[in-house]
Amino acid sequence: MTGELSPIDTAKYVAARRAADMVEDGMRVGLGTGSTAAWLVRRLGERVRDEGLRIKGVPTSTRTAQLACEVGIEVVSLDQAGWLDLTIDGADEFDGDLNLIKGGGGAHLQEKIVATASDQMVVIADAGKEVETLGAFPLPVEVIPFGWQTTRTLIEEALDTMDVLGTSAALRMNGEAPFVTDEGNHILDLHLQRIGNARQLALVLNQVPGVVENGLFIDICDKVVVGYGDGRVELRDINAGTIELDQLADGAGENLFSDLAD
Repeated sequence: MTGELSPIDTAKYVAARRAADMVEDGMRVGLGTGSTAAWLVRRLGERVRDEGLRIKGVPTSTRTAQLACEVGIEVVSLDQAGWLDLTIDGADEFDGDLNLIKGGGGAHLQEKIVATASDQMVVIADAGKEVETLGAFPLPVEVIPFGWQTTRTLIEEALDTMDVLGTSAALRMNGEAPFVTDEGNHILDLHLQRIGNARQLALVLNQVPGVVENGLFIDICDKVVVGYGDGRVELRDINAGTIELDQLADGAGENLFSDLAD
């Protein structure tokens, strides 16, 4: 039951459960990466088992692929799927226009490719992820290992001309070694504090030699499902301009995914 979960985990669970209800039989679904997305994958596995739901899942990371297989979801590659009906994923931050920062889990490159190959992207998040202005969460930028220090210098020089409060870029570490993405790249986390013009920044970052992709998702998300610690859930549709409220009373059991980051 949700009573056994912390408020933050309850919020993640109810958001994921509400989004899982959007998935229909026969859909090709992009499966996000992170703790909230893990709740989603587990819930979809329950529907596959209990309802006979038939879907093809396109995971955005190796760990999501592993979890999807464990719960009985048919996993295919994006090339095999061709085009997706829906992608459901978490976010590290989202603003009122449903622009996002993603990549805290290091999978934003695959996440962005999958999301843009979908008819619709739905973000699931706890209420604490909503911000007035993006930038408090460090912005991940995936870079190739060759010459990454030069790439970092170029990024920091570019940031001097941007509407941001901070300009430092730190190499993400995994213990004593650099973090390595599924594509074999590194991640630079930009500590910007506030991003005045996210669209411009996304374009400028991707012009820097050595940059593969940044974690700004601009005009990609269509809906956000916001979960609250008391079991309430809110569905916002940016295109329709609507907000739906619901209450999910029953819960998920113990938190199996506390080791995964959004």
